[in-house]
Amino acid sequence: MTDYSRVERLALCDLFDRVGPDQPTLCEGWTTYDLAVHLYVREADPLAGPGIMIPALADTTARRMAQTKNKYSYAEIVDKVRYGPPTFSIYSFPGLGHNLNTTEYFIHHEDVRRAVADFVVRELPADQQQGLWKGLRLTAKGVARKAPSGLVLRLPDGTSTVAKKPNELGSVTATGEPAELVLFFSGRQPVAQVKLEGDAQTIDRLRTTKFGV
Repeated sequence: MTDYSRVERLALCDLFDRVGPDQPTLCEGWTTYDLAVHLYVREADPLAGPGIMIPALADTTARRMAQTKNKYSYAEIVDKVRYGPPTFSIYSFPGLGHNLNTTEYFIHHEDVRRAVADFVVRELPADQQQGLWKGLRLTAKGVARKAPSGLVLRLPDGTSTVAKKPNELGSVTATGEPAELVLFFSGRQPVAQVKLEGDAQTIDRLRTTKFGV
């Protein structure tokens, strides 16, 4: 079985090499250098990692990222990301790292790819799409808490899951390939190829909802 977390990791690092350290990304305020540093400290710095998920610790993460950026050149950081997590990292544990990184590296690869106006949507292998769908279904209810209305996630073949039950604003159905739904509900709404059905005002609110960490 293909490890798509590694496929995306290597492809992203190759892209980092091609575009250089100063290119914009979809992560607001971050260049490619900043994104590479984020990926490195997430896996390799136990003092920085918690602040990625816990807002109260975000200042610590920002300081650790700044220190890392001052310590290593862009090329050095990209090589560290390409090599993978150190042995002490939870991301190096068999199976666990794959599960934690499959969606993470896909999203950040697209953060660089789709930061340009003329980006092209990739045609991903079916088993990679299935893996992204599986991961999205596991996290859908948590993500959907921020949705203003009920929410149904639907694939082009009609497969669907209820992420949030209808409320006073009704429900919106989001249809797209798993990869596009993952991007939409990780806060990349402007570049995600997703069709939304429901009340127009509610859809507008959904498009500006702050999903993701």
